[in-house]
Amino acid sequence: MRLKTTLRAATAMAVCAAGTSAFADSHVTTVTIATVNNGDMIRMQGLTDDFTAKHPDIALEWVTLEENVLRQRVTQDIATSGGQFDVMTIGMYETPIWAEQGWLEPLDDLGEEYDADDILPAMRAGLSHEGTLYAAPFYGESSMVMYRTDLFEEAGLEMPKQPTWEQIGEFARTLTDKEAEQYGICLRGKAGWGENMAFITTVANSFGARWFDEDWNAQLDSPEWLEAVTFYNDLMADAGPPGAATNGFNENLALFQQGKCGMWIDATVAASFVTNPEDSEVADSVGFALAPNTGKGKNANWLWAWALAVPSGSDATDAAKEFIAWATSKDYLELVAEKEGWANVPPGSRTSLYENPAYQAVPFAEMTLESIQTADPENPTVDEVPYVGIQYVAIPEWQGIGTAAGQEFSNMLAGQQTPEQALARAQELVNEEMEAAGYR
Repeated sequence: MRLKTTLRAATAMAVCAAGTSAFADSHVTTVTIATVNNGDMIRMQGLTDDFTAKHPDIALEWVTLEENVLRQRVTQDIATSGGQFDVMTIGMYETPIWAEQGWLEPLDDLGEEYDADDILPAMRAGLSHEGTLYAAPFYGESSMVMYRTDLFEEAGLEMPKQPTWEQIGEFARTLTDKEAEQYGICLRGKAGWGENMAFITTVANSFGARWFDEDWNAQLDSPEWLEAVTFYNDLMADAGPPGAATNGFNENLALFQQGKCGMWIDATVAASFVTNPEDSEVADSVGFALAPNTGKGKNANWLWAWALAVPSGSDATDAAKEFIAWATSKDYLELVAEKEGWANVPPGSRTSLYENPAYQAVPFAEMTLESIQTADPENPTVDEVPYVGIQYVAIPEWQGIGTAAGQEFSNMLAGQQTPEQALARAQELVNEEMEAAGYR
């Protein structure tokens, strides 16, 4: 499989870079990059010969981590001025908060050829502070429904472009055959503010729930939260795979590629992986639909970018920016298209990509762009809220709140407590955190 081959090549490259850097000439600058272990980032590592050929004076070292671990490591490092990394893979949540703290270098000097104006407006806004870009999007995403067209046809079901949660529930239960290890739906359950809480928060938004009212009072004891979480818990009990409480993006991706999920609601970036015949057993039988809603005006889709940033205090700032300019450029998209095909180009970052006829022919391109464009982090909920962010709350305390609440909902999914108990405990811990932080 190409992705596995690329991973081996990237690993070998990282080991080689680490082993030879000690003997490198003094004029060579080493850039240490912390990144997440998903397919697009692994592919990038496999293509860095192109960068090093153009920049022989820059050596790259990689620290590739699971999502929750990455967030913990980079947050700890930047908050303590640890200096372990020259390039960090971060997202829309961290970027404006860290930029305000003075923890990131501005990226307003990547050159005219970089064409920062080509970055999709939603991505540029989410990765900026006071109008200045502080992280460059490697790829952008929303979330959507991915489903097995063959199973739908066999069952006589038809997926609308805009499904409701009620329809999703009916479809999932119809498609489930647990004895055959066929599960109607796969959804995130692994604890983490960027894992299960990203998904559950969008579900809550679509049911009319919100994390806080306009006075920063926690709202997890509301009827809307109970309805949303109960729906999610019951759906997974009836139609989800075993061990769902430990499944995050990568685990559900594997299940879908193995043909064990009738539907999967997750990041739009997954579309290229589930339709890649070299990795997916169901590549030729995947359809796409917008994230569900309950008719209240909010779809359960998010807005996110995995982006590259330079921490303040790096001793390789210029070299780090050279790498970021390469990895997030139009030329890099062309490079991936040449090597891997247009379907595998990192999506959601640049306007010009979606104006390219070759990319417009990719089956999920239009649905991805529509999902991104309909996500509104300024107005994420049905009722008014004092915060920005769809699948997260853009305040420094969110990492702690989201992680702790995520553990409660993961325990719920594992059958260790009821939705009512999970919400009561989450409400208590959120109120305690907000009082300690001075919001109330």
